[in-house]
Amino acid sequence: MFFESYKSILYSDTLVPDIFITEYMPLLSSDSVKVYLYCLFLSKHNKNASTEEFAKSLGLEVPKVKECLAQLENLGVLSWKENGLVLHDLKEKEIKKMYRLKTTSTPEEAASNCEKNKKRNEIIYTINNTFFQGIMSPSWYTDIDAWFDRYKFDEDVMLALFQYCFDHKGLIKPYIEKVAENWKNRNIRNSFDLDNYSIEYKKFKDIRSAIVKKLKLGRNLTEFEEEYVEKWVMDYGYDIDIIELALKKTTSKTNPNFDYLNSIITDWHNNSLKTKEEVAVYETTRRKKNSKTGSVASSSVTVPQKGNFEQRKYEDEYLNSLYENA
Repeated sequence: MFFESYKSILYSDTLVPDIFITEYMPLLSSDSVKVYLYCLFLSKHNKNASTEEFAKSLGLEVPKVKECLAQLENLGVLSWKENGLVLHDLKEKEIKKMYRLKTTSTPEEAASNCEKNKKRNEIIYTINNTFFQGIMSPSWYTDIDAWFDRYKFDEDVMLALFQYCFDHKGLIKPYIEKVAENWKNRNIRNSFDLDNYSIEYKKFKDIRSAIVKKLKLGRNLTEFEEEYVEKWVMDYGYDIDIIELALKKTTSKTNPNFDYLNSIITDWHNNSLKTKEEVAVYETTRRKKNSKTGSVASSSVTVPQKGNFEQRKYEDEYLNSLYENA
């Protein structure tokens, strides 16, 4: 006997793994999410579709569909085979990622690891309930554990890292790693280091706002412009009074930019100038030197003077004819 399916497409459902929502969706563009959902739909019904059919069905351009498929492939959501696309089992993939073989250790190492893991687990539990409503994806546990080992952060610094990222651009793993890398490069390991950095960061924000206001930009600084300001403040240790001297130099420029400002301020730093007064003396000395060089150069140019030519000689007959004509 043959039994026809009693469900039409009106009553059917396409299941989306929760692991996709928590792990992959934040990293994807909205169009890539659309393409993935359509892949799930076609896979469930064992349907075939070309890239052009994808584009027509989803209201996208063909290059955009190809771009979305490439993004999904780069994240390991699907892969290409000779006869088409294969969607990966994301649940199985995450389980394999989480599985790690246990190694034997001495009783002392075991006790130390137990105490360390206890503190870590407490912070991870706090992160889970504070930022993920208690439903944090399993891969976050292994990633946080790896970040502890990679960046050597204390537990309170790790919690502060999540709070900072949550308050700014959100809990996207590449962004968290970027911030963590910056903190590591600034030698932040414990709460004391973090407090000192927070003071410097507040100073940076105040100076950033002052620069925007003084230049009348009418916009926020770009990421690259902020990196310049962060270098001037945190690496060079300059206050707004010194940076303002560089800003004043842009008044004579038609299209001043931060590359120009950075060249000026970096020059001051390379010459070990620490105060506003030292910068003023340095700039005055340089202007005098340039002015003197320019005057010497101009004085060295030979200018024809009166009498510095050979006298033309005339015959008497020629001169007599001039008198006669007059």
